[in-house]
Amino acid sequence: MNADGLQHIVIAGGGSAGWMTAAMLASQLQGNVQITLVESDDIGTIGVGEATIPPIKRFNAMLGIDEHDFIRRCNGSIKLGIQFENWGAQGDSYFHQFGRFGADFDYIPFPYFYLKAQQEGLALPIQEFSAAWQLAKRNKFVPPNTDSRSLFSGYDYAYHFDAGRYALFLRDYAQQRGVVRIEGRIASVQQHAHNGFIKDLLLDDGQVISGDFFIDCTGLRSVLLGQTLGVGFTDWADYLLNDRAVAMQTSADPSLRPYTRSIAHHAGWQWRIPLQTRMGNGNVYSSRFMADDEAGALLQQTVEGKPLTDPRFIRFQTGHRQQFWQKNCVAIGLSAGFLEPLESTSLHLIQRGIMRLVSLFPDSSCEQEDIDEYNATTQLEYEQIRDFIVLHYHATTRDDSPYWQYCKQMAIPDSLQQKLALFKRHGHLRIDDKALFKQDSWLAVLLGQHIVPAKAAPVTQFKTELDLQRTLAAMQRHLADTASTLTGHEQYLMQHCRFKPD
Repeated sequence: MNADGLQHIVIAGGGSAGWMTAAMLASQLQGNVQITLVESDDIGTIGVGEATIPPIKRFNAMLGIDEHDFIRRCNGSIKLGIQFENWGAQGDSYFHQFGRFGADFDYIPFPYFYLKAQQEGLALPIQEFSAAWQLAKRNKFVPPNTDSRSLFSGYDYAYHFDAGRYALFLRDYAQQRGVVRIEGRIASVQQHAHNGFIKDLLLDDGQVISGDFFIDCTGLRSVLLGQTLGVGFTDWADYLLNDRAVAMQTSADPSLRPYTRSIAHHAGWQWRIPLQTRMGNGNVYSSRFMADDEAGALLQQTVEGKPLTDPRFIRFQTGHRQQFWQKNCVAIGLSAGFLEPLESTSLHLIQRGIMRLVSLFPDSSCEQEDIDEYNATTQLEYEQIRDFIVLHYHATTRDDSPYWQYCKQMAIPDSLQQKLALFKRHGHLRIDDKALFKQDSWLAVLLGQHIVPAKAAPVTQFKTELDLQRTLAAMQRHLADTASTLTGHEQYLMQHCRFKPD
């Protein structure tokens, strides 16, 4: 082995972040580096039941995890997107689907022609041209068609599942591949005198855990990167008001919908995440506009089903560490930053942090060029996701409460302002090729919340041979008619991956 190579990686903290990291590093490093994970069963995790986005499928596939086995063991269900209720205006509802709308016309993307047809009088919302929506609203699910010519090849899906079970699932996976788990609380952290690199974790039972590279998965406390190395925090509270959540579980929804619901109220929003045997519920809100007791009462009054747990209150701060990697320490998960769960990006940011570390995997010197690249690309990713989440709050006609009045009038990032200005002219969107949320995701929210361009894109005027209204009507009918014949979501789960408690 290279003398400069890492010999021992120490992961501080478990939960989803710690065990996702341990599992992927164990898989990629093939036993050539010792990996130790330190966690305490006495320290709770934030995870309350997770909704995810499609890239998690690739993460699991890289680990060689069978999809049906994963869903079965983690009490999972399918997620085709998110239904947003009362966001653009009270009484509104729209769907942010996974995957594309319709089919492109030659080299011109489908949405340009939809926007042209809309200005010519088409009354159908754009979600009607989404295969994911046509399945979701009927509680259907089948995997996407492998024939790229099919309108049912362009949608995607993710999962709802029990985050605690997922962590245990990956813990088994990682330990089978040589990861050593040590139970204990971190009492203090020791650094090398000559360069400030982290040297040891001292546990409260006297154990000393030494390593040459450390991964901080200690959650919002950020014990290594924040407390020990003194990396500051960039606060985004001016853009993202919410700083509290209260969560509880209820009995399963008999309809077992294949999508998440996000229901806006006067000072935030509520989630509903359907698992096979229970429903995850939560109220995300701003303490500036709603007290904790009011938030808890609102959640308990509006949940559906029988309560299974008492309400659990969570405090958080939106934003990120000013650096994600410093010296010989990388923060993964909540220790790196937090963006509220509106678009289910928490596990994705964990996943991306891990894979970015794998691609920039250091030797013992931890070269500054690698650190700078990691920090720059991670910060850009956080900012791009932030802009997409801010869009949901700012693009609203609601003025029925001080909360929504603030959201309508608040200053927004320049990067988001530029996107909105470009879109409002001819429907153009400038999306980075590496950005998580692509054109169709932005369109779902923009149009769902009543942001429309002033004119159709000029290039569409040259497609004179196309009977646009007739073509779109036929496309929508085909999507609807086909979806109605496909397998029910619950039937699919019961047939392939029915949850069986331990």
